Amino acid sequence: MGLYLLQNGAAGLTAAPVAVTTGAAIKTMLQIKPSATIPMRIAEWGISFDGFVAAAPGKCELVETDVAATVTAHAAADITKYDADALAGGDPTTNLIQVGTTSTGYTASGEGTTTAARMFDLQYIMGTNQYVKQFPLGARPIVQVSKFLRVRVTFAAAVNCYCYVIVDI
Repeated sequence: MGLYLLQNGAAGLTAAPVAVTTGAAIKTMLQIKPSATIPMRIAEWGISFDGFVAAAPGKCELVETDVAATVTAHAAADITKYDADALAGGDPTTNLIQVGTTSTGYTASGEGTTTAARMFDLQYIMGTNQYVKQFPLGARPIVQVSKFLRVRVTFAAAVNCYCYVIVDI
């Protein structure tokens, strides 16, 4: 078991990761699917925006859904092994995190039709601001197998976004 950080983009190797625009409709910025047999716990999540003009805040959700969004797939190199246990654990995509365009990835091009959801956190956040939440030990939400963890946003006017989730698997 270890801690893994996933962000809404590919790993920034030779340049900073590319921020993703939110748009005016609901958009999944990041989606994570646990393995078929091992659920995952959420240790922390955060989101920030690069707006520079005060405008209406956006709705930001951390939610478990029963249906996948269609996303740009993460690769193993995009998943940061956050602690010593994760570093010793090998490739997380072999048995801990499922990757693919309907599994784990970022920047949804299609939201799917969710029929069941569990909300873990919901905030109004200004496009000029940021938000970070750490869940305490013993009170970390669990993402069930065969479900999807999503960071979704809805803004009235587009603004660029970075977001991340640290999961404990």
